[in-house]
Amino acid sequence: MCPTTTPNTRARALRQAATPPERHLWTWLRTLRPQGHHFRRQAPFRGYILDFVCYRQRLVIEIDGAHHGTEAQQAHDAKRDTLLAREGFQTLRLPATEVLTNLEGIATLIQSHLSSPDRP
Repeated sequence: MCPTTTPNTRARALRQAATPPERHLWTWLRTLRPQGHHFRRQAPFRGYILDFVCYRQRLVIEIDGAHHGTEAQQAHDAKRDTLLAREGFQTLRLPATEVLTNLEGIATLIQSHLSSPDRP
């Protein structure tokens, strides 16, 4: 990241350049607002940019593309997930292909996490 680029600037750029799976899931996540589940997309948090986060429910949703299969990326993701867990967040990692081909199943999974009795 360029030294003059702020996390908010980077997040804004990522929102504008959303991938098809991110746009697809975002459209569905917005339908949860009337139920009190407000998600933010590409939200800066502790030096990271979270794909989607519901602060009230302490739930982070990450859409993982093919590059998340590399050993280096998996180590980076594990470090990030550990930091988020220490902050009280649960991270759901969803394969990008699954978001595009099985949104109904993804929606069921997300709703079960949101309605879990051990969520805040």
